[in-house]
Amino acid sequence: MEKHLKQISKFVSLVLRHKPETIGLQLNENGWADVQELIDKMNATGADVTLELINTIVETNDKKRFVFNEDKTMIRANQGHSIDVELNLKEVQPPELLYHGTVEKFVEAIRKDGLKKMERHHVHLSKDMETAVNVGSRRGKPFILTIESAKMYADGHKFYLSENEVWLTDEVPVQYIRF
Repeated sequence: MEKHLKQISKFVSLVLRHKPETIGLQLNENGWADVQELIDKMNATGADVTLELINTIVETNDKKRFVFNEDKTMIRANQGHSIDVELNLKEVQPPELLYHGTVEKFVEAIRKDGLKKMERHHVHLSKDMETAVNVGSRRGKPFILTIESAKMYADGHKFYLSENEVWLTDEVPVQYIRF
């Protein structure tokens, strides 16, 4: 069951964050999908998905990647999209420091160019070192960057806080990064 839950969660992530066309799903401009349509179209691919399973994924996902609307008829990813969606994020003043977990092979490029959003909508930052370590560990031995977010904000850079408490910004210039 645990393996199936993880597989379906990854599939939902792919569909809601990157490739809804994989199952012929249409997201609205804010990234929302009809829950029943998501279930039906996933099941049409051979996945074994129920409303109860989707509910479990939303409630137990360790990164709180997904959210329902109030009546649980619509679902979307909180952030991390590589497709064009408008999440209607509100600008928020960040804490003094934020963190970014990466791996050694990217550090030289970051020293040169800073943190870039690449194919995503934003650069993702963590409020604590532990979360950054977990993020960096997904690709190998983590390398943690400390971001001087209060200085960035004072200098006019915008920050947003997603519903699952991931800090987002457009870029982090190298002068705000402690290696």
